[in-house]
Amino acid sequence: MSLCPFIYFFLSRDLSAAPRTGAWQTTALFRVRCRTKSLSRPPPAQSRAARRFSLSSPVLKYPLPSSHRSHFLNEEQLFCSVPGRLSLLSSTSKYKVTVAEVQRRLSPPECLNASLLGGVLRRAKSKNGGRSLREKLDKIGLNLPAGRRKAANVTLLTSLVEGEAVHLARDFGYVCETEFPSKAVAEYLTRPHMGRNEMANRKNMLLAAKQICKEFTDLLTQDRTPLGNTRPSPILDPGIQGCLTHFSLITHGFGSAAICAAMTSVQNYLNEALKIADKTYMNTGDQSPAETNKTIDKMDKHRK
Repeated sequence: MSLCPFIYFFLSRDLSAAPRTGAWQTTALFRVRCRTKSLSRPPPAQSRAARRFSLSSPVLKYPLPSSHRSHFLNEEQLFCSVPGRLSLLSSTSKYKVTVAEVQRRLSPPECLNASLLGGVLRRAKSKNGGRSLREKLDKIGLNLPAGRRKAANVTLLTSLVEGEAVHLARDFGYVCETEFPSKAVAEYLTRPHMGRNEMANRKNMLLAAKQICKEFTDLLTQDRTPLGNTRPSPILDPGIQGCLTHFSLITHGFGSAAICAAMTSVQNYLNEALKIADKTYMNTGDQSPAETNKTIDKMDKHRK
């Protein structure tokens, strides 16, 4: 038989109305009342760190498995269109922002708040701008708590949506492929190493560097981070794929593509240096030092 009803009935009576008893009975009654209050005390409030985690971790309003999440969150749905920040006034482009991209911006590693997300989406500042944005996100199944703190440092890339970041990386790759002076750089750096023995060692180093750069570039091209409406199946180990995904989410698709473009310029330089090494190694086999200097001067004139 539970004693809780009896204890609450007994403690509801005023102590002043109770008959005067001995000191030991009053002490026992006081101890029972304190113990009962401790049982009915509400749970302690969350710490600041726990409260910050609770504000930053849950993004989905409906925390369901991925197989059932599509019933509430249409990731391919168009959320808004954003004008580009890097376009000229005469050719301003608009980039589509999907619900999936907004979800990525609200999730780690960025965890944008209402103010930063409104700036990224180019929403005009107003008195109730944050509330209207949270209400719009709530309608599509995304939760953006008020008073949330960002998790990552704000950079210039933070202001770009994924479409514009990918566009910037594509243009950067085109410039690296067509305008980088790979041949001129190779001739300039090869000039101090025109000796036959030194050129043989340099050729081996160029071949090794080319192989290492190829391995690095092949790894970056296998990155399968979700971007835009695409959600490709991963082919790398979860450990390295998670690291590449973190970098891609911070740069919104610009980072890996830009590095691959820069590595293309490096590969072009190595190829031109190997051509010069092969040509020089064959031509300087039976040449005297004076003839070797003439060959170097001829290469300089050709480069100019």
